[in-house]
Amino acid sequence: MAAKFFRRHQGRGSYDLFSNYSHFLPGIGGIFGIFGLFILGAILGNIIVICLQMFSPAFAEQYGTVISYPVMFIPAMLYASSKSRFDENFTEGYRMDSNNFGRFSGIQMALIVSIATLAAAFISDSVTAIMPPMPEWLEEAMAKLLDAPLWITLLSVSIFAPFFEEWLCRGVVLRGLLSKTSPMTAITVSAVFFAVIHLNPWQAIPAFLLGLLFGYVYYKTGSLKLTMLMHCVNNTLAAIFSRIPAWADADTFLDIMNPWAYAGIFICSIVFIISAMIVMTGIPQKEGNLGGCDRA
Repeated sequence: MAAKFFRRHQGRGSYDLFSNYSHFLPGIGGIFGIFGLFILGAILGNIIVICLQMFSPAFAEQYGTVISYPVMFIPAMLYASSKSRFDENFTEGYRMDSNNFGRFSGIQMALIVSIATLAAAFISDSVTAIMPPMPEWLEEAMAKLLDAPLWITLLSVSIFAPFFEEWLCRGVVLRGLLSKTSPMTAITVSAVFFAVIHLNPWQAIPAFLLGLLFGYVYYKTGSLKLTMLMHCVNNTLAAIFSRIPAWADADTFLDIMNPWAYAGIFICSIVFIISAMIVMTGIPQKEGNLGGCDRA
C-alpha cells in the first residue's frame, strides 16, 4: 500500500498547485455546489471589506478589492482540493494544465490566442453598444476599481482575475463537464457559468462570448496558461483604455472611431477568429486525453 501511494505521488511537487485538483471533475450538480461556495466566498470577502471600513475607510476603499477578491475563491479551492484527494482513490484524473499545441510552439500559440482575444473583445464591444446604459451605482463601482493606483488595478484585473477565474471556469467547471458531456455542451455551460459569476449583464454578456473562445482553446490545448493569458490580455486592454483621457468616457470603440474603420476592423476580427479556430481544429488529440487535458 505504501509503495502504491509513493508511485502515485512521485514527481508531484508541493509547488505544483494545479496537480491538487486533477481528480476533481464535477458534473452539473457539482457545478451548482461550486457556485454556492463562490457566493459564500463573495460574502466573506464583503465582510472583510466592511470590517476594514470600520477601522480605516480610506484603506478599505483603496485596498479592499485587492484583499477581498482572492477570498471569494478560497472556499471553492479548499473543497476542490479535498474532493480531488478523495476521488483520487476511485476515478481517473486529468491535468488541469497541459501543453497540447500540436505543431505549434508555446510562443506561437500564445501569439495566436492573444490576437484572437483582442479580436473577440472588439466583436463583443458591438454587443455592449446596443445594451442600455449601465446603472449609475454600477458605473461608479467599476470606475472606482479602475481609478485605483495602477498597480492595484493591474494586480486585480490582470493577475488575480485571470488566475482565479480561469482556475474556476476552465480548470474546474469546463474540465469537469468535458468528462460528463459533449464538448459543445461543456464549452457553452462553462461560458454561461463564467458570465454568471460576473453578477451583472453589462459584464456577463461580453464574458459569455469571450468564455466560448476561452473554452474552445482550453478544450483543444488543455492549457490553463493560455486561457489565463487570454483573460489577462482582455482585462489589461480595458484597464489601459480607461487610463487614456480621450477614451476614458467612451462606452464603445464606435465612440472614438470612424464608422468605416470600425466596420473594417470588425470584419477582420471575425476572419481572424475563424482562422484561429481552424488552426485549433487541426491540433490532434492524444489517445486517453480529455480534450486537450493529459491524464494525471
